[in-house]
Amino acid sequence: MNPIDLSADTGLVAAGFLTANICIGLLIAMRYSPVRYWPHHRLDIFRLHRWTGYAGMLLVLAHPVILLFVKQPHFRVFDVVFPVSSPLQPLWNTVGASALYLLAIVVVSSIMRVRVGRRWWRSLHWLNYPAAAALFIHGIAADPELKGAPVDYLDGEKVYLELCLLAIAVLGLVRWRVHVRKDRLERRRHVGRYAHPVKEHV
Repeated sequence: MNPIDLSADTGLVAAGFLTANICIGLLIAMRYSPVRYWPHHRLDIFRLHRWTGYAGMLLVLAHPVILLFVKQPHFRVFDVVFPVSSPLQPLWNTVGASALYLLAIVVVSSIMRVRVGRRWWRSLHWLNYPAAAALFIHGIAADPELKGAPVDYLDGEKVYLELCLLAIAVLGLVRWRVHVRKDRLERRRHVGRYAHPVKEHV
């Protein structure tokens, strides 16, 4: 396996870990219980969410670093850190780099959650979604073989990334519907409380 193939495979595994991380985060937001539902066992989903995030971050970091070992085309450290002038696919590489930096902000703010404060941590955590969007745009649009070939959306690797993106979109939609339903019930309770006030006994 040459460095180009290794870098591409590392990126695919990173996408899988980050897909799992976001989906687990959405389940946590919906107060999913692994005891009540599948797998019907005690499972620390908070720890699983944390470690899939760390693993995904390390793999996203390793993905461009491996390109430094490619002999042709030659990538400099500057091309990896700030790929606007990288030898191939500078636009899509820059989109991928933006995903890396956004993820770094999310991970560092999570590690320093107590010091940062819940309000700031929660706001920064939303960067997961633009980071995922940038990651999938990079993965789908870029040529993993660095040959500048047009995008084949039915290629196995592209289909894998498209399915990861679909999983996040579907679960995100479910999360939104649960939030809307919960908000609607809360408003009904609030209205009902004032529509039928409790009478005080004299």
